[in-house]
Amino acid sequence: MAKLKVDGTEIEVPDHFTLLQAAEEAGVEIPRFCFHDRLSIAGNCRMCLIEVKGGPPKPTASCAMNVRDLRPGPNGEAPEIFTNTPMVKKAREGVMEFLLINHPLDCPICDQGGECDLQDQAMAFGVDSSRYRENKRAVEDKYIGPLVKTIMTRCIHCTRCVRFTTEIAGISELGLIGRGEDAEITTYLEQAMTSELQGNVIDLCPVGALTSRPYAFQARPWELSKTETIDVMDAVGSAIRVDTRGREVMRILPRINESINEEWISDKTRFVWDGLRTQRLDKPYVRRDGRLQPASWPEAFAAIKAKVDATAPGRIGAIAGDLAAVEDMWALKRLMQGLGTPNLDCRQDGAKLDPADGRASYLFNTTIAGIEDADALLIIGANPRFESSVLNARIRKRWRLGGFPIGVIGENSDLRYDAVYLGAGTETLSDIEGASRDFYEALKAATRPMVIVGQGALSGVNGAAVLASVAALAREIGAISEGWNGFNVLHNAASRVGGLDIGFVPGEGGLSAADMAGGGVDLLFNLGADEIDVAAGPFVVYIGTHGDKGAHRADVILPAAAYTEKSGTWVNVEGRAQTGSRAAFPPGDAREDWAIFRALSAVLGKTLPFDSLAALRQEMYQSHGHFRSNGVIAADASVITTLADRAGALTGGAFASGIGDFYLSNPIARASKVMAECSRLAHAEHLEAAE
Repeated sequence: MAKLKVDGTEIEVPDHFTLLQAAEEAGVEIPRFCFHDRLSIAGNCRMCLIEVKGGPPKPTASCAMNVRDLRPGPNGEAPEIFTNTPMVKKAREGVMEFLLINHPLDCPICDQGGECDLQDQAMAFGVDSSRYRENKRAVEDKYIGPLVKTIMTRCIHCTRCVRFTTEIAGISELGLIGRGEDAEITTYLEQAMTSELQGNVIDLCPVGALTSRPYAFQARPWELSKTETIDVMDAVGSAIRVDTRGREVMRILPRINESINEEWISDKTRFVWDGLRTQRLDKPYVRRDGRLQPASWPEAFAAIKAKVDATAPGRIGAIAGDLAAVEDMWALKRLMQGLGTPNLDCRQDGAKLDPADGRASYLFNTTIAGIEDADALLIIGANPRFESSVLNARIRKRWRLGGFPIGVIGENSDLRYDAVYLGAGTETLSDIEGASRDFYEALKAATRPMVIVGQGALSGVNGAAVLASVAALAREIGAISEGWNGFNVLHNAASRVGGLDIGFVPGEGGLSAADMAGGGVDLLFNLGADEIDVAAGPFVVYIGTHGDKGAHRADVILPAAAYTEKSGTWVNVEGRAQTGSRAAFPPGDAREDWAIFRALSAVLGKTLPFDSLAALRQEMYQSHGHFRSNGVIAADASVITTLADRAGALTGGAFASGIGDFYLSNPIARASKVMAECSRLAHAEHLEAAE
């Protein structure tokens, strides 16, 4: 720690802080355009000028000078800096005047208007007129993909976007070429960016040079209602803000959560909002004469009741999809219990995970933030770049610090960081030392090693054996120790951990999702499970939001609310229960899922014992108190040892990623025009690379 004075106020800060950060600790606002806490220091914009007592007789860029670089006074006094002297004020006014020499004054038509750092700082730290009358330069706009719109004449060359793509996203797709007045940011070949995190450059850009292409000219920020909620596009549970106008979602932005997503979100999270508008189910449907026809709620419930009355309890089943909230699955489970059936499953991908093995057997026990404390990593049957893009950025962040060997068993793909490819499947898992002795020794020598096993390794016929073998490997390399649990399961679905927590799995003698979908039941309640094919035969009641695969196969459709249209609890990959808030209302006659099951239960004569969401949660909390907490409650690591004792020989087979197409992984994404265009470009790029 070091002491210094900021405008006469003495403070104590870590000596690695920049002067800009030290000033902020003292409550002083320092203007900046290029500086960002999570990016390297560039010192481009010079807006953060301050005066250092005893320093050079000119302003100093506070972002590029550390507290440890200051000299004490002649008698050992604490170093002193000033942020509001006449010299500083004049210097900032001069910098702002320079920045605006070539900047087009097109604020009325700029999508950044109202949220523009340049606007705000020109008002606070600039002057009311310019002395320059020369013609402004113009720069040709660049095409960098369907997500980010460019108006490069506005660019002030802060290089935040360049540093983000290089350092955080892990691919050098943006750069600065030319010098002086000819300098410009470009992809050079003007091709679409390929990063799954590229949309974050929109938030980083301090001017209107990089804005959201799908959101262009849609709304102004002061027109929008802002709701803080949780993302469900993957199992990370990123903190997001949903902006709505009336009943429509207009955009989705990240919120800061240091424990989960820092301040990044994936492109699917950010741009999927147009899928919330299209192909929506807004009224019940009943299949008559081979065709789905609109119906009223009483008619749909009557059709279901007739089928329930004619079906034995053992021939009724329920499958929960990837986006379901815990409350929805709880209500459906209680309804199935009332009907007397043990056939229910939340694992539509067939992953061999069982809550009976203990909570630590299916959690990301290290926690997302804990990745930064690890010193070795083995990835098995997972592609975190596509399955959890934000979590993958955290892995890359740790890798950039050095001393972090990474090995991969499964698909050999570009993860945006260096990794040792060990092999394709179970044979390699059985003999890692034979695949790479150097990596195996590095893994065993690590103090806090991590193992991540993905759904691609757990969904096959030998998924249970793979899970036990990974647990045995974690024990062998010392990944389970006092204060450290390096055994991690990486989920793809936002609903999966919550479903396992409440026991939404087959009861005694119950059928799995695959068995039910294959015709093992006569009546199937499908709660938004669109990633599984239901064979001909069962009478299917689909409770969902979009006209996707599940709705096409249904005999009765009950329209439900999307994740932005209801309050619900989702448990993320590390076991953190988070409550999402309603930002808009469901379209037409659609209703919240738990309310649908409550109304249906009354019609079936199995009335559920709650009439409100609060009452449902109260009942749920009595059995599962950890849903009340917004933090991570460490699971009992001893169950990993028990799991490891079941390890045996593995049958041969390669591991494939659990995500086929990153951009089209759920019904909302498949309804999105933006995601369809991204998928097309990604597919074209893949074919081009293959050639």
